[in-house]
Amino acid sequence: KLARDGFYDGTLFHRVIPGFMIQGGDPNTKTDNKGSWGMGGPGYNVKAEFSSRSHLRGIVSMARAQDPNSAGSQFFIVTSDSTFLDRQYTVFGEVTEGMDVADKIVKLQRDQNDCPLEEAKMLRVTVE
Repeated sequence: KLARDGFYDGTLFHRVIPGFMIQGGDPNTKTDNKGSWGMGGPGYNVKAEFSSRSHLRGIVSMARAQDPNSAGSQFFIVTSDSTFLDRQYTVFGEVTEGMDVADKIVKLQRDQNDCPLEEAKMLRVTVE
């Protein structure tokens, strides 16, 4: 629903950890207030739905705080197999084309908070 409504359009990947993942989906990244990046969402939480699907390269999962039921709109794409995340995060998709883009984003220089120094913007998000 969020993707269909254009919620993600113009948001940034605000967290990158080389050899691990890229994270995005925070509407606060449409503002210049970097202090609020990583804390935004749609105004509601999504209940966790853990499965046996393994966090292999290209898997898309819901990002969350410590509470398993605290996911909202933020998500992450694992750029390397990360099976230690299995059954702890809600897997909801897989990148089938364009992992080369994720590979470029995860290699961007970043600050001490893992925020890329160069913008990595989602211009338009579609789900099929």
